[in-house]
Amino acid sequence: MTFLRPTLLTLACLLASPGFADDLPSLGDASSAIVSPQQEHQLGRAWLALLRSQVSQLNDPQLKDYVESSVYRLVETSQVNDRRLEFILINSPQLNAFAAPGGIIGVNGGLFLNAQTEGEYASVLAHELAHLSQRHFARGVEAQQRMQVPMMAALLAGIVIAAAGAGDAGIAAIAGTQAAAIQEQRRFSRQNEQEADRIGILNLEKAGYDPRSMPTMFERLSRQYRFDAKPPEFLLTHPVTESRIADTRNRAEQAKPGGIEDSLRYQLIRARVQLIYEETPGLGAKRFRAQLDENPKNDVARYGLAIAQIKGGQLNEARENLTLLLAKSPNEIIYNLAQVDLDITNNRLPDAQSRVDRMLTQYPGNYPLNSVRVDLLLKQNHAPEAEKALENLLKSRPDDPDVWYMVAETRGLSGNIIGLHQARAEYFALVGDYRQAIQQLDFAKRKAGTNFPLSSRIDARQRELMEQERMIKDMMG
Repeated sequence: MTFLRPTLLTLACLLASPGFADDLPSLGDASSAIVSPQQEHQLGRAWLALLRSQVSQLNDPQLKDYVESSVYRLVETSQVNDRRLEFILINSPQLNAFAAPGGIIGVNGGLFLNAQTEGEYASVLAHELAHLSQRHFARGVEAQQRMQVPMMAALLAGIVIAAAGAGDAGIAAIAGTQAAAIQEQRRFSRQNEQEADRIGILNLEKAGYDPRSMPTMFERLSRQYRFDAKPPEFLLTHPVTESRIADTRNRAEQAKPGGIEDSLRYQLIRARVQLIYEETPGLGAKRFRAQLDENPKNDVARYGLAIAQIKGGQLNEARENLTLLLAKSPNEIIYNLAQVDLDITNNRLPDAQSRVDRMLTQYPGNYPLNSVRVDLLLKQNHAPEAEKALENLLKSRPDDPDVWYMVAETRGLSGNIIGLHQARAEYFALVGDYRQAIQQLDFAKRKAGTNFPLSSRIDARQRELMEQERMIKDMMG
């Protein structure tokens, strides 16, 4: 991987990280005088751009949509005040999730592999949102004002390396930093974890989940990784002790019986993630077929089998399985999107288009449906129409680099070269490459020529990006 430059590390060390954010103490009023909520927001966005440039990400619109909607459901009943959230889904089978200052929510693919129910998945995110709502980062900056910047940078370097997948190197870097500071952070960590567990359990109950899912998740992780020499990153920053399990179990048992433990939608999304990390579609198909043989009414296994069959080119078999699923639930978006995927793979584009249009009449704002609509329009050489569809998508997802990437490609295909460069600039800014972003706007200005109103708008945006870059450099001190 490409390591962060030292100057960027100096900035990033002020922004928190998956481990750093979780290892800090509870909020006190004095912390807001040191790091204001608005500063956290700005710093969080800058840190997110840096992280995006460092790690491989999961770009599946269905997975993104599920994570975003499920987190917002928890946020509605949480103590998080600033609800301007941004998400990053990291392409790693290792168990990890984090909430960084400024409303940055990170989820590894491995969370779905380890959380066997929606309640378990929600319990992890409720815990992380509690860290966010208590602004543990801000309090930690107050507590660690005397920490030297080089040591902080070294700590952050280790965490970024670990987040990017180089676990051994990351752990070594963390272990090699100033021992006293690490010990102090760990002391705060125990206090933070207790507080995040307590608030997370309350949030789970308010959001309609069974809070008993939290201790159940902790108990299983403790058994699963008890003798593992290399536990996942989440367990390094969130140690699961017997006392912690007992405390969460006692608190959860005080809640009223009931609440959501699991859902079909979670299991369908989990099946998608499981297939991402299978070595081959054939192995995935074999595993799901075995589950289906054991229980022919297992719709999740049938869906997973159908997706694996599409990936493996067994299109007729996939069609049979999807026909059974759609007969049972004709309006389920996930099944319909699988059928669209099958039709596209089978080059039945009009059938796919018809299905997407019908589903959009029922779910007009659905991100995965709108995303596949753009893909279909491009495959049918309707680039101008795809460009219009993306303009609408940008209204709801203005800070999504994946959408801006699609916008750039689509504008290029429709001959909108100035718009192509503008879209590339937005994409590069969102992934932290301001040099490339500003250069793309230079290209756009040259193309604009004597169109002075357009040139003025491009010039204004370029100045904004230059100001953002300057602000980041100032933050680096």
